[in-house]
Amino acid sequence: MKYTRLTKEQLEELHQEFINFLATQSITAEEWESLKKEKPHVAEDELDVFSDLIWEGVLSKIEYLENISAQHMHLFQLLEKEIKLISVKVLNPDIDLTSEEGFAWFKKNFQSDFVEYLTASKVYSEDKNLDKFNLIKQGAVITKGELYQWFDQMIG
Repeated sequence: MKYTRLTKEQLEELHQEFINFLATQSITAEEWESLKKEKPHVAEDELDVFSDLIWEGVLSKIEYLENISAQHMHLFQLLEKEIKLISVKVLNPDIDLTSEEGFAWFKKNFQSDFVEYLTASKVYSEDKNLDKFNLIKQGAVITKGELYQWFDQMIG
C-alpha cells in the first residue's frame, strides 16, 4: 500500500465508487461478501488498492495545502514541476494563529517586526503525489489557496 487506507467513514462516502471498482475487478456483491468471510486478507488487499486509487486521484488534483500551528503558517502551492512555500513565523509567543484572537492579531500586525516571512521552492522527488501525501501526513490540509494567494500578492 502506497498511502493509507481510507477510513470507514470515507469508504462509506465512496460506497458507489467502491462498487464500481469491484465491478472492474469482476467481483459481484455476493463474491465480495464471500471474500470478506473466507479470505479476509484478499478483501483487505482490495480495500488497499481502492484506497490508493482514490488517493492518487485526489493528490493529482490538489493545488494548495496549508499547515497552520500556533506560531507558524506553511502555505504551499503545488505546481506542475515544483512546490512553492510561503512560510510565516510569528515571533510573539503570546499569539496563537490557530485561535480567532491570534489570527485577528496577525491580520493587524502582519507587517510588524513580530512577523517573519520566508519563501522557498522545491522540485518534486520521483513521486510527486507521494511528496504531496507526505505534507498531508505532516498535518497539511487541502485548501483553495486564498491565504497563499493573498501572501503571494502582498510579498511578491
